[in-house]
Amino acid sequence: MKFGFVAKHRGIWPVALTCDTLGVSRSGFYAWLTRTPCKRRTENEQLGRAVHHSFIQSDRTYGARRVWHDLLASGYRCGLHRVERLMQAQALRARPRRRSLPIDRGERPVIGIAANVLDRQFDASAPNRKWVADFTYIWSAEGWLYLAVVLDLYSRRVIGWSMKPEMNAQLVADALMMAVWRRGKPESVMHHSDRGSQYTSEQFQRLLLELGVTCSMSRAGNVWDNSAMESFFSSLKTERLSRKMFRTRDDIRAEVFDYIERFYNPVRRHSTLGYISPIDFEQQAQLA
Repeated sequence: MKFGFVAKHRGIWPVALTCDTLGVSRSGFYAWLTRTPCKRRTENEQLGRAVHHSFIQSDRTYGARRVWHDLLASGYRCGLHRVERLMQAQALRARPRRRSLPIDRGERPVIGIAANVLDRQFDASAPNRKWVADFTYIWSAEGWLYLAVVLDLYSRRVIGWSMKPEMNAQLVADALMMAVWRRGKPESVMHHSDRGSQYTSEQFQRLLLELGVTCSMSRAGNVWDNSAMESFFSSLKTERLSRKMFRTRDDIRAEVFDYIERFYNPVRRHSTLGYISPIDFEQQAQLA
């Protein structure tokens, strides 16, 4: 460790002065400098580069466990704790997730409210059995942009999304229609959301009825009834949006599209899926 410090700073301070200060010999330092690296050190250097590459490719969002699964998929043989040590040595830290509960705004009007059919059963045995939906808002210098998303619980894949400056029923209806057409107009689908006025509106309820989709809704103010959807929005904001300031709504649209279609669905390793991406999970299930 001391020799490493001397080598790192020899362009700043004379080697003799640094060695004397640290209480090590110059001859020992030069012998260490010319010594052939041991096998373990060589492996750590190679593995460290792979760790750094995985971390950067994830846009600095992966923690040690996801980086470890990246390395295993690339053919490296190593343990999780080794990856943790290599990340610590390079000061690679994923952004902390900010967790907070939404405010309970009370009951919605009875008209349009459905029972909680999903009942926190977030596992699905096949695609297009259980869809969850919600929307969030993102700020730009032009004002708010609202993002509605539909997610298939089978693979945690985002199958429908819509972005508009207005928070209305058409916003969530467009996200649902994208999901329906992308999935080939499936039958026997359950659609779960909160009790927002957009989802309880006559327009949206009529759309569900026309499509033959079963409606399920969370209890008032109970975020855990739709936690899978809340988790996605938390990941989106933590991993991509929270550190950026957007000048226009189009800037937000481009960033959200890139996150969903180029990172989250095809690449991002999901812990619920055994640390593979949603698209890879669906492809492997089809081959099984």
